[in-house]
Amino acid sequence: MSRQPFMSNGPYTPSSPSATRGDARGYPTLRVAKSPNESMARTNCVFLHPRDMDPSTRYLTIEDQFAFTVRFSDVVTPGEIGTTLFHRRYAALSLNQDVRVRPYDPFIENVNSYLGSISLQIDFLRKTMESAEHYDITEMQQILLNSFDGQIFAEGQTFNFDFHGTDLLAEVAAVNLVDFDALKSGNAGQTSGQSSGNRFRRGILMKQTTIQIAKASTSSIKLKGGAKGAAPNALLQPNFKFEDLGIGGLDTEFSQIFRRAFASRIFPPSIVEKLGIQHVKGILLYGPPGTGKTLMARQIGKMLNAREPQIVNGPEILNKYVGQSEENIRKLFAAAEQEYKQRGEESSLHIIIFDELDAICKQRGSKNDGTGVGDSIVNQLLSKMDGVEQLNNILIIGMTNRLDMIDEALLRPGRLEIHMEINLPDENGRLQILNVHTARMRQHDLLEHDVDLKELASLTKNFSGAEIAGLIKSASSFSFNRHIKIGATAAVNPDYDKMKVARDDFLLALDEVHPSFGVSETELKQCVTNGIFKFGNHVERILSDGQLFIGQVRNSKRTPLVSVLLHGPSGSGKTALAATIAMASDFPFIKLISPESMVGFTEQAKMNHINKIFNDAHRSEFSVIVIDSIERILDWVAIGPRFSNTVLQTLLVLMKKAPQKNHRLLILATTSQRHVLQQMDMADVFDASIYVPNITDLDSVDLLLQELKTFTDSERRRAIDTLRASGIEARGISIGIKKLLMITEMASQDVDKVDKFVYTLTDEGSGGAR
Repeated sequence: MSRQPFMSNGPYTPSSPSATRGDARGYPTLRVAKSPNESMARTNCVFLHPRDMDPSTRYLTIEDQFAFTVRFSDVVTPGEIGTTLFHRRYAALSLNQDVRVRPYDPFIENVNSYLGSISLQIDFLRKTMESAEHYDITEMQQILLNSFDGQIFAEGQTFNFDFHGTDLLAEVAAVNLVDFDALKSGNAGQTSGQSSGNRFRRGILMKQTTIQIAKASTSSIKLKGGAKGAAPNALLQPNFKFEDLGIGGLDTEFSQIFRRAFASRIFPPSIVEKLGIQHVKGILLYGPPGTGKTLMARQIGKMLNAREPQIVNGPEILNKYVGQSEENIRKLFAAAEQEYKQRGEESSLHIIIFDELDAICKQRGSKNDGTGVGDSIVNQLLSKMDGVEQLNNILIIGMTNRLDMIDEALLRPGRLEIHMEINLPDENGRLQILNVHTARMRQHDLLEHDVDLKELASLTKNFSGAEIAGLIKSASSFSFNRHIKIGATAAVNPDYDKMKVARDDFLLALDEVHPSFGVSETELKQCVTNGIFKFGNHVERILSDGQLFIGQVRNSKRTPLVSVLLHGPSGSGKTALAATIAMASDFPFIKLISPESMVGFTEQAKMNHINKIFNDAHRSEFSVIVIDSIERILDWVAIGPRFSNTVLQTLLVLMKKAPQKNHRLLILATTSQRHVLQQMDMADVFDASIYVPNITDLDSVDLLLQELKTFTDSERRRAIDTLRASGIEARGISIGIKKLLMITEMASQDVDKVDKFVYTLTDEGSGGAR
């Protein structure tokens, strides 16, 4: 196949200088006019007078952007360029507009300028036309090849052609160019330059070009046949790229949704009918807030060659008038019902998106308001999705944060049958989200070179997509602040045009923006207000064992769930040790369940609170849950005794529930009443137990006083010598670290702090080991 240029590359000088104006390079400036007659308009070519350009020219560009095939005729007025309405729409031209034109050689722009394939969407030229005839795709392909061989086509261009006396309209949806290098290597099926959505992407049609034909989404035309039973309906936009949606971190979820909900709709209805299946009618997206459910549902319409999606917020359906809420549901399906009656399986896809679905589709019978409106809405939705008169041209996308509240009848196959959890993004997903949200910054050079998005992705563990967006806004605010001059009034510094967002801005933002599924840092630090005092070997041993459990959870493939019970006398430092071990894990999710956080809760509220924390932990790849004073959470008291069996059973179930695949969970619990847990059959739930003893010797007291530095060395030695002389060690000393710290701080306020310390410790600590 020859690749010789079709015309000279040098400027062409018109034969009659008075006929045509030109630019500095000698190319003509022509006035836009209509094609001289209808037969010329059907050729898809622009027409020039032979005096305005070299008649051997095959192609030209208008304003150096829009390329067309050109022909020459004496019937064209010199100085004008004959165009059709479709040329003018594509190139945004107006009649009588002056435009620069020049000869065009497609092979200078791209060596591979022949079309390997071209995708066309077909419609009637007159939108109002209706026909029961089925138009053969194979025959249409041959007519197009014969009529437009050698012409240049670009994505987004439209043209009309005659098919057995019927005027049809074709839109170029996508083009692929022949890869000559691949042809030489024997890979004839390969093409280069996949469609990118660029309206200036173009190539030359030839006899060997594969023409793919589909009907336009809003067209009533009926197509039949085609190579290998090609689908007559183009569901996906041919230029669609997932990156264009501005969603990051959801590649896997999107591919699953496409496979289950859209793959069957790409095939011809006849194939689906032979399989005896129906298209998926409903998708339910659920998961934590801010993970991209609403964004994903709203953007799905952009990839589909379907009608504009109807987006409904759940509460908008509700109406104070009787029956109006149900009527609002029926209105959503009215257009789909009407089209399905007229066109059957060839009707276009109607998408209805329900945000906050749990507001209108709660479990039937769960509301006691006496109106029954909630149940009626659910019933109406069920009948429209999967009732007697089934529609096969609808797709319902629902979104909720509360999957447990949705009526079960809506979740079965035939209704909202695809349940897709949109979870927290992993590191690769966070990198995609950061790329999306910083794209404009990078485009306009407002991001400093020291900003490493990969580093930020690793630092933003357990951040949702919304929280990453908030982080970037926070970093931008620090950058803004550097260029604001604050005096009597706030004003922008003159050097604001040099503003850039730097790495330090992001690091400051990380201290300001924290993930909801992150670390309860404030609560945990309150548990270790005074730090950890290593006054005995057992403290080092407990911390060392804690590190072993952390390593086991992080690395072991056999034990993704490990639970450890720290037990011992009250005040021995169990909570502080558990919090220290948890924070040392460096896991992205660390939460504290404590009695203080549930003061005034009913049993049901306690159960919901505990269940939410465990569910959140299962969403994180690595998690730690600290359950403090577990007997107090269970409402246990010695008088009676009594406890909450509901909360007990909740904990027993959740502590045994294994996390999902590739997720790890460490549970650290503390108790001062291990024997009570044994009676409740709860002690056996734990995989390991660690005893945290009281202080039982004066050497430990001495080490603690040395670390506290409350006493001088002479005062400390006098205190210890006095205690030894009193025989307290022989009688047996047992005092918690918390109590000893309190005694030390209290005694330091006294005039004779040594005597006060000795007296108080002798009184509090002598009771025998417990």
